[in-house]
Amino acid sequence: MKRIVPIFILSALLYCCTEKERKVERTKSSLQEISLPFESISLNTLEDFKKISNNWSAVGGVYVDRSKEGKIISTEGKGVLVNIPTETDKGNLTTNFEHGDIELEVDVMIPKGSNSGLYFQERYEVQLFDSWEVLDVSHGDMGGIYQRWDRTKDKGNEGYEGYAPRINAAKAPGLWQHFRIIFHAPRFDSTGSKIKDAEFKEVWLNGTLIQENVKVTGATRGGIGQDEIAKAPLMIQGDHGAIAFKNLKYKLYENNKLSFSNMKMKEFKNEDVMLPNLDSLVPIREIVTDSLSSTMAVGDKVTRILDYQGKLVVPVTGDYIFDFRLNQAGGLLIIDNDTVVNRDGNFIVDSLGVSKVTLSKGEVPFRLIYNKHNPWVIGFSLSVEGPGIEKQPLHAASSIAKKKSVGGRKIMVEPTELAVTQRSFLMHENEKRTHCISVGTPQKINYAYDLASGCLLEVWNGDFLDATQMWHSRGIRQLGEPAGFAVSFHGNPEFTILESADSKWPKNVSQEALQFSEGYELDKVGIPIFTRKIESKIIKDKMVPSSDERKLNRTVLASGEGEIWHKVASGEAIEKLPDGSYIVNDESYFVDFSDDSLSPIIRVSNGEEELLVKIPAGEQKVEYSIIW
Repeated sequence: MKRIVPIFILSALLYCCTEKERKVERTKSSLQEISLPFESISLNTLEDFKKISNNWSAVGGVYVDRSKEGKIISTEGKGVLVNIPTETDKGNLTTNFEHGDIELEVDVMIPKGSNSGLYFQERYEVQLFDSWEVLDVSHGDMGGIYQRWDRTKDKGNEGYEGYAPRINAAKAPGLWQHFRIIFHAPRFDSTGSKIKDAEFKEVWLNGTLIQENVKVTGATRGGIGQDEIAKAPLMIQGDHGAIAFKNLKYKLYENNKLSFSNMKMKEFKNEDVMLPNLDSLVPIREIVTDSLSSTMAVGDKVTRILDYQGKLVVPVTGDYIFDFRLNQAGGLLIIDNDTVVNRDGNFIVDSLGVSKVTLSKGEVPFRLIYNKHNPWVIGFSLSVEGPGIEKQPLHAASSIAKKKSVGGRKIMVEPTELAVTQRSFLMHENEKRTHCISVGTPQKINYAYDLASGCLLEVWNGDFLDATQMWHSRGIRQLGEPAGFAVSFHGNPEFTILESADSKWPKNVSQEALQFSEGYELDKVGIPIFTRKIESKIIKDKMVPSSDERKLNRTVLASGEGEIWHKVASGEAIEKLPDGSYIVNDESYFVDFSDDSLSPIIRVSNGEEELLVKIPAGEQKVEYSIIW
């Protein structure tokens, strides 16, 4: 028998759940996201593909020298798909499965100057191209939606449509690059007539949204034909250049959605942070509604409880992921009489509650309680993903507080002739860092540094800093946001004294140990030089952008008695490459030492690999570049 959640919502009963009838999984952290599993495409035997030409093979790994045109070197093994076309062998590769709506994730590695493409339904291409050094991207660059082609038009005008990525998020040749793509197939009526164009709902490259809601009126150039159909295979281009793939996986979606029926909303006056006994309150109104929205609270700058109750219409039996986010508010999500998300008394901005729930087809009881205890801030969202069902919002668009802007524009900080520095809070790996300085340069190579722990947090290229959340209105979040394509680092202290090469690296260093009394000074072009002292050791740390590549050059000057250690990088995997550089995480970035006479070492500590340099006593210099 299911336990019913009483309306007075005693805290001891907030996590009631019936494990025998169905399973509810909740994330331990409010910032951890979960999703339903993908189907993997085998890259061991290539049995998931149709007839394969000799340019395609399964290998154990690949290496690309970023200075050599079109070259890729493979090693024996399995798990990586590589294409090395020749004059006689250059066929495309086609999957055994067919798809309509699909979500695809894959990692790709592209040699210098190489070119390929992902063709959804064998007809609509997302371009794969070495665009690392491209300043003004086009539809032909990495992540572009390739143009259509009409041979009947005048020469030079055959190409049309085509959509450039919003930003160049392509990494350097030889780095693994991650795509996440949501594609919607064209729709047809019962007579076979097209009633809706194909659409790239989202294209993410290396964590950056580069395409959104891009409609394609027909097949792009290079597809198998101009006809359009409801389902067809995925195709990978094989005749243009060398390329490698790994971690190829997908979800297929049908046109199913969840909906509500018989839903009512009660509104209560309330000033309490914690949810009170609702039985003791008289609602100020009760209405019938078919939508969920935080803006249904009457009046501006009020504190209210909104209590939605009704039925949730479930189209398919299976597991569902519910994602309930709140903006400085409390709330509960109750489905089929089980409390699946509890955010009562929550104060975290944009807090996240995610639960996996097994539901049966049909109607189940549904309840959402929203406690708007802050009169100045509103907003909640509720999304769901299910079996064959793409993640969809269940809330109205009006429910989410829009990001602040001034007259529809963001407040941007940008350098001019000199570098510019900006102090702010920054988010790093879901943690708010409160003592940060961001440095923007005319070369559009920018970085952020944590003054409290003494470490480089991230680097990015492109526009500098979005300061809207710092300066507009009350600036509640007080966050600066990097405006370009960013790569993050470990965020731990970068300099310390170790008893031996095997000693664990500290996750935190006290302010007494990390003396920062000298602060930083600016050079003649505005670049800061950070100075700190650890015991008798003086460390001067300066980062300067490259003038011709996406590269940050770092110089560390150390002086004084005793030796000190510098953590250059850490991650799941670090490897020294044949060209002498180091690749971190196989996909994130390169570290290239101009002089490795100090003999960097790779070791395992705290469950991950670290790239360390031991700096001896006396006057020492460590120089290296970060390339991404």
